[in-house]
Amino acid sequence: MSVRYLSCGDTAFTVEFGNEISPRINGQVMALHAAIGAARAAGELTGVVETVPTMRSLMVSYDPLATSRADLQPEIEGLIAHGLPSETTTRRVAIPCCYDDPEFAPDLADVAERTGRTTEEVIEAHLKSAFTVYVLGFMPGLAYIAGLDAALYLPRRSDPRVRVPRSTVAIAMDMTTIYPFESPGGWHLIGRTPLWMFDQRREQPVFLAPGDHLSFERIDRPAFDRISAEVEAGTLDWSTLVKA
Repeated sequence: MSVRYLSCGDTAFTVEFGNEISPRINGQVMALHAAIGAARAAGELTGVVETVPTMRSLMVSYDPLATSRADLQPEIEGLIAHGLPSETTTRRVAIPCCYDDPEFAPDLADVAERTGRTTEEVIEAHLKSAFTVYVLGFMPGLAYIAGLDAALYLPRRSDPRVRVPRSTVAIAMDMTTIYPFESPGGWHLIGRTPLWMFDQRREQPVFLAPGDHLSFERIDRPAFDRISAEVEAGTLDWSTLVKA
């Protein structure tokens, strides 16, 4: 395993596993993230404040009054040398999504035309994709979710939108995402979920996390409106979305 250690100022450094974005490299990142978390829970790695996973690296943030990179890096090298866990605890999350309302999926027909498929085939390909959350970024709660069916690979739009509605489901390249807020965006909009990816009323405001395995479940507009009302009222049982 080729690993590089790069400084990030005087309170953090990055453990970089490679230059490509792949399930293998992201798996190594998440395995080290989990191993450091377990070590901290056991009272080890004194001074580590947090670890932040990216698609191909892990940033280790530390308290410079309690430790240093010179002390921490050999300990992390030891974790890697002893072998990172091949199996880490992950969640399986089901996301309800409505593809049928043109307001929710303004790019669905265009995606179908550009990929040589019908709109139903595009929806089916999205539903059967084996998705994994790689990282969170760009804004609170926005997940970069890899694993899109290769039949749907498209570059980002050449004319990004100024406003994309909250909870819109979109695709680009080999990924899908869900916009947590209304914002600009250049991905292809193919559906919408009634869920909020960020809700400050929840104990954990951000719903998705790196390492989550994700699937989409198709719902119609009446189901969308019902779930949306529960989310708005704060009465939705979010635990029903997480599978064993």
